[in-house]
Amino acid sequence: MNLPSESVLLRIFIGESDRHGGHPLHEAIVLAARAQHLAGATVLRGAMGFGASSRLHTNKILRLSVDLPLVIEIVDASDKIDAFLPTLEGMIGGGLVTLEKVRVLHYRGGIAPEGGAEL
Repeated sequence: MNLPSESVLLRIFIGESDRHGGHPLHEAIVLAARAQHLAGATVLRGAMGFGASSRLHTNKILRLSVDLPLVIEIVDASDKIDAFLPTLEGMIGGGLVTLEKVRVLHYRGGIAPEGGAEL
């Protein structure tokens, strides 16, 4: 799969405890992105954060949160991201969704160079 050098980054900010269809929301989003043949998705878990409610979420031991912030990042061509947005809209209750233009410098899978990890 090739990505155009001028692509779009879809960034989705949700909570770890958010759910969709009985499953963790982040898993549902990644599986939906895969089903729509997007180039890839990555889920990042935040150590600390707050959102619209200003409620602080942290992984500190004395203040253990069960709802740490998650960020899902998906990069693909603008038309493919636009086609995914209605699916995403039907899944997300609260959170933040952003789009930004990005320049793709390198994107390929396959066998890793000798001594390196697979891409």
